[in-house]
Amino acid sequence: MSGHSKWSTIKRKKGALDAKRSKIFSRVIKEISVAVKEGGNDPDGNPRLRLAIANAKGSNMPKDTIQRAISKAGDKNAADFQEVTYEAYGNYGVAMYIECLTDNTQRTVANIRSYLNKHEGKLETKGSLSFLFDRKGVFTIPAKTVEEKGYNEDDFLMEVIDAGAEEAENEEGFYTIYTAMEDFGNMVKKLEEIGIEAENAELQRIPGTTVKLDKDQAQKVLKLVDVIEEDEDVQNVFHNLEMTDEIMDEM
Repeated sequence: MSGHSKWSTIKRKKGALDAKRSKIFSRVIKEISVAVKEGGNDPDGNPRLRLAIANAKGSNMPKDTIQRAISKAGDKNAADFQEVTYEAYGNYGVAMYIECLTDNTQRTVANIRSYLNKHEGKLETKGSLSFLFDRKGVFTIPAKTVEEKGYNEDDFLMEVIDAGAEEAENEEGFYTIYTAMEDFGNMVKKLEEIGIEAENAELQRIPGTTVKLDKDQAQKVLKLVDVIEEDEDVQNVFHNLEMTDEIMDEM
């Protein structure tokens, strides 16, 4: 699953280097808000909130900012965010799956359509591209966190395999663990049981097949991805562009 690992590595590095931390925090705060609305403000009894808090910490969000987000989400006047997804083709036939949290779906779809039209893309009907992506649980865990808990690599891998890990890789100081969507919750519980906190844990859409482009074409596709990701309503953009070493070096 090296291609998948490469995608996760890109997301991690991009997040670490992203100067616009406010955008990252905005995404996490929205997820906290949805989690509180869905299951209350007690993380012990709300697994989605517990996960959102863990991801907030992984994004280096200050503790007081996290607490303010939880308190604000419980306010009766707080915005109600709706989860919506859009499927599209970008430049050169690259498929895109766009996940959003929005309080105004008309605004969101109009913006997404506008970005695509300006970059030679096209919005597709819901469900038309979902077959191109597998929804997987993806966990990113610093290797040093595992070592600090007294686990060697073999013992740690046995623990996560027991919880449903389909694949697990250790590259560049990070473990990347993949689970089937239905095993996502089991892995969250397992990591909690053994006291290991993931830097990031989320359901990602992993492409089953990829489109290979040259460097210049790929840069145009990635420019569109960046434009879409900048929208305040967008949480994630998944695509099936093959991320070659040459393209990664340019990033």
